[in-house]
Amino acid sequence: MRVVLMAGLLMAGTLPAFASGGLSCEAEGGPARIAVESGVTRGMGSPVFNFRGSAVISDTAIAEDLRTTAFTGEYLAQYWFDGEDLRLVLYREREGDKPHGYVEITVLTRADGDEGGYVGTYKLTAYDGTGDDPEGRTVKLDGKIGCFVE
Repeated sequence: MRVVLMAGLLMAGTLPAFASGGLSCEAEGGPARIAVESGVTRGMGSPVFNFRGSAVISDTAIAEDLRTTAFTGEYLAQYWFDGEDLRLVLYREREGDKPHGYVEITVLTRADGDEGGYVGTYKLTAYDGTGDDPEGRTVKLDGKIGCFVE
């Protein structure tokens, strides 16, 4: 019994230790101001936790309630991090009883050579079903974004 117990303890000591770190992304000075912060766990797909983000769209063609959008983990539709690439898709629909509307942001970045640094682009689509146009109004924006992963 002692041999089995010692073997189990030795094996447990040889398992890899997984630490957690964080990720952050920022885009400023363009048609939208985007900020993302999250914890990230190392190993098994590097899952995120305590995810939060925001987008502030400067284009007044979109209704005010969509121009400032907050994101939590439930609005992180896709996430990819493999050390070379960091990709995010955020999607949030308008809440309440107004016509359909949403904000979708796709972030595509690649490691830039600086330890933990990632640079790339974002594409933002905002759809607003309110107004006179029966098709609604869609605004598409893009810009540069920088991220950091520790």
